Amino acid sequence: MLKNRLTHTTAMAVAAGAMALAATTGASAQEDVIKIGSITTLEGPFATGGQDAYRTMEMAFEEIDYTINGKKIEWIRESSNAQADVALARARKLIEQDDVDIIIGPLSGAEGIALRDYSRTLEGKTIVNGSSGAADTTLRDASPNFFRFSTEGTQWMAGLGDHVYDDLGIEHVALVAADYAFPYAQVMGFMLDYCEAGGAVTKLWAPLNTTDFGSIIANIPDDAGAVLLIQGGTDALAFLTQYAEAGGDLPIIGGSITADQTLLSARGPHQRLMEGMLAAGPIADLNEDPMWVEWVAAYRERFPDGFDSPSIHAFNYYTNTKAVLMALEEVGGDLSDNQQAFQEALANVEFKNPMGADVKLDENRQAISDIFLTRIVDDGGTLRTEAFGKTEGVTQTMGMDREAFLALGAPSRDNPDCPPAN
Repeated sequence: MLKNRLTHTTAMAVAAGAMALAATTGASAQEDVIKIGSITTLEGPFATGGQDAYRTMEMAFEEIDYTINGKKIEWIRESSNAQADVALARARKLIEQDDVDIIIGPLSGAEGIALRDYSRTLEGKTIVNGSSGAADTTLRDASPNFFRFSTEGTQWMAGLGDHVYDDLGIEHVALVAADYAFPYAQVMGFMLDYCEAGGAVTKLWAPLNTTDFGSIIANIPDDAGAVLLIQGGTDALAFLTQYAEAGGDLPIIGGSITADQTLLSARGPHQRLMEGMLAAGPIADLNEDPMWVEWVAAYRERFPDGFDSPSIHAFNYYTNTKAVLMALEEVGGDLSDNQQAFQEALANVEFKNPMGADVKLDENRQAISDIFLTRIVDDGGTLRTEAFGKTEGVTQTMGMDREAFLALGAPSRDNPDCPPAN
């Protein structure tokens, strides 16, 4: 009987020891993994840009062999459809079910504001932007654990309004724009300079996912000197196709996601309108900087079925992912203390993005970087954007004092406004 009790006790001790070892091994395994979740748009009007974003994220992880200081990176991908509620649901799933440490995303403006607000409720987690470009994501009511190493929609238009009015002499443009947060930022970036110079703007707004632009085309004023098109993806393709088929011949000034490979790679009557299109943004297909040349070559080799050149969304997701990896390297992958050291390292990261432009963050954890004026050219039978001017170190307040810029009010469908055309 005593022997049986001893045997039973010994067995229990062995089992307990095994459980403790398993728990310790499990904890060690967890400590050796950094979980990075991501959200991009794989459904809806920006799906092709979202697919491209995941291509370049994959490039960034492959460059370090998915490893930081001996710790493996586990990448968990999620998809949204450019709607804020869907992006928020995906983010909650990544945090609450997958227990990720860091989220990189989202792609679209309203989604970014939703994730900014969600990040404020989290402790010991970090959200880093993907490609969303709404100004207020970081400009007003910034969250201490939301970071954006890509410039935003207002910044992307730096210098374009002056160029259109002063250099091209266009005094009245018809604005055709999607009715949500990112285009509002783009419109403000353009109009601040254009209106001050004396230009007039007629605004024609369309809901996201518009397929029939007939009534908008009919309302383009006869005296407009150009169409300012702040649309992207399938919405931009639909407008340009229908405008071309209607015989439209006004010059097109593009938003940053209009003059992009997601449209340039598509075939159809819209291409007649795109050649010569002017735009501005953080990226240009034709750029002689060695960093860009090398990065595009690596992209083409890795993804022969991808775009001719990485899209703006691919560029932004890669830039933000690289910042995350650099900060993780700086702290040796240490995410303890509610990620305090990691977030401090993230806030102080300075580097060059693939365009060869310097990137650093302001006090709201928003990127300061260079913006390029671009035109679309026929480069040996392929349409590409070509940089022909640059504004260096563009801040989120467009070079203005922060308080003065904030006093202008948040960008919206009514703000800013030019005097009406005569």
